[in-house]
Amino acid sequence: MFSIGEFSKITGLSLKAIHLYHEKGLLVPASIDAQSGYRYFDSKNVEQARAIRRCRELSFSLEEIGIVLGNFEDDILLLNVLETKREEIQSQLVRLKGTARILDALIASEREAHTMAENNTGSIEQKTLAPLLVIAKRWRGRYQDSGSAFAELGRKMGRFISGKPMNLYYDAEFKEDDADIQTCFPLRTRPSRAPGELLLQELPGGTFVSLLHRGPYAELGKSYERLFAYLHEKGLQAQLPSREIYLKGPGMIFRGNPKNYLTEIQVPVG
Repeated sequence: MFSIGEFSKITGLSLKAIHLYHEKGLLVPASIDAQSGYRYFDSKNVEQARAIRRCRELSFSLEEIGIVLGNFEDDILLLNVLETKREEIQSQLVRLKGTARILDALIASEREAHTMAENNTGSIEQKTLAPLLVIAKRWRGRYQDSGSAFAELGRKMGRFISGKPMNLYYDAEFKEDDADIQTCFPLRTRPSRAPGELLLQELPGGTFVSLLHRGPYAELGKSYERLFAYLHEKGLQAQLPSREIYLKGPGMIFRGNPKNYLTEIQVPVG
């Protein structure tokens, strides 16, 4: 028989762990001295302790370890337990890989926005854009209601989306509550069809004048003023629809500081 200290040395389990496993009924000492309360362990306990350690290394819960120990000598039942655990872990791996891809996309998005903010904020440039495949929803309403449209597109087409959300504005003037808006997300691949009332379309490319606005959406007017002044200076005619690409705004995790929001305004020119 081994004292609890000797048993700890033999098995590599701490005294705290031995007490826990005893309390849970997983590692019952071979004998307990009635007067002193000292625990004593035998070779069978050693075998049980090593099985417990191995199961913990394999991420078994205490409940699962109890099942393993209860079927220690039944090869078929033990095999079933092990196979079930393997399937559970494989399922977790799939979920974690999906989570890792989402985190990679979030990290890349934040870094891209940070780089653009450092290099381009406030500068006006002309750029040639290629056609862009998007999933879209055309609607009328208030500008501040765009969040609902973005949420619907994300919910229905999330696995196809590859890029920043954007709004296309078909009005030449400000509309308080009846704006003609098309909410879009770029797509990585073309789905077989668009669900419900959503539109699957290719936005035309062409020449655009672009400005990167940093700050709250309520202050976008200041950037539009600079952009229209530039168009007048260059003798360019603004076309519709204009675009706003929301590079950084209220995030998936934190709302963020509106002073750090990044919005790229793109106006097609003729």
